[in-house]
Amino acid sequence: RAPLGTAPLARRAEMHSYSVRANNVLSFAVSVWMVLCAMATASDFFHKADPVVSVKLAKVERFLRVGRNDEAHLAFDIDADLTSVFSWNTKQLFVWLAAEYATPKHVESSVSVWDRIVESKEDAHLVLPFVRNKYKLVDNGAGLRGNVVNLTMGWQIMPRVGVLRKGNATFPAAFTLPEEYPEPPQPQQRRAGAYVHPR
Repeated sequence: RAPLGTAPLARRAEMHSYSVRANNVLSFAVSVWMVLCAMATASDFFHKADPVVSVKLAKVERFLRVGRNDEAHLAFDIDADLTSVFSWNTKQLFVWLAAEYATPKHVESSVSVWDRIVESKEDAHLVLPFVRNKYKLVDNGAGLRGNVVNLTMGWQIMPRVGVLRKGNATFPAAFTLPEEYPEPPQPQQRRAGAYVHPR
């Protein structure tokens, strides 16, 4: 049987052991980290961005029918100043360009034709007077001939901490595709590897 007074001393020693102290420090550090993350996320809602975006069609380089599909090879004139979108909490931007149109079969079609990752504020002013589509504009059918196409540039803000946010600018009736195919129809072919734009 332990002498009187030794049990409280043992409990007091356990309370001041290294493991208990480490657990307390870790709990405090995690709490502080969560508060800082919440403050960083909240600060983004007070950040006001004023991007200036201009997107125009530079040229329809090719327009043809391949198998049962319409294909358009396009070039664009892009001047997009997204520097104001960056805040101290922004890690990078994912920027894309989409062609949007309607056909009798589909009320709304949206096809991504170009994208880029912007990793710094210094690179966030995109001046591209003649940039070719990264991905062909392909319609599953013959819905592109004579069709009016809208262009939408969008950007997704990837923060260091917090939630993803988006923004966009739409240019309605940006261009109209030709009524007829300048080139004869071509058979559908399976292509391996990356797409290379015709020169």
